[in-house]
Amino acid sequence: MEGLLPKIVFIYLAVVLVVTSLLVVTNRNAVHAVLWMLVMFLHQAVLFITLDAEFLAAVQIIVYAGAVLVLFLFVVYMINLRTELKIHNFTVFWPAALFVSVALVILAAQALKDFRAPQPVGDMTPEAIARVGHAKLLGKALFTEHILSFETVGVLLLVAVLGAVVLTRRIRMIRGEGL
Repeated sequence: MEGLLPKIVFIYLAVVLVVTSLLVVTNRNAVHAVLWMLVMFLHQAVLFITLDAEFLAAVQIIVYAGAVLVLFLFVVYMINLRTELKIHNFTVFWPAALFVSVALVILAAQALKDFRAPQPVGDMTPEAIARVGHAKLLGKALFTEHILSFETVGVLLLVAVLGAVVLTRRIRMIRGEGL
């Protein structure tokens, strides 16, 4: 019975992730889509916990369910949905979309048929992770071996935030709303 419970939990998480992902993409109400995305992010964090990746689960909750989702909500409320142009549905293309989807599933199945997990290379072995911990090992790698990449991403995020502030301010000035 012990081996059956993890499989049931994984199947539940997989089904909920697929269903909520579809609801995010197909929902016409943007706020409801963001709320379904929250459900998806939380279930993905639980999936990370089942894989013994507690640090990734914490990052998933803090960064994605916290910061990114709040950003999406701000964007949804900033755009004026009433004046948005109505785009005709692309339902006439469903046969082509179905064909491409089936082809991608077949390609993915062929690619995964002979998949073998590679052996761990470097410091990130399962033994080292169990001994030291996920966060400490990842922090050491980020701040020693990959410090330039880490700093570059930080600068890019700062530029993106400043660009969003400048664009928002410019739009408010055009509308005459002031600061």
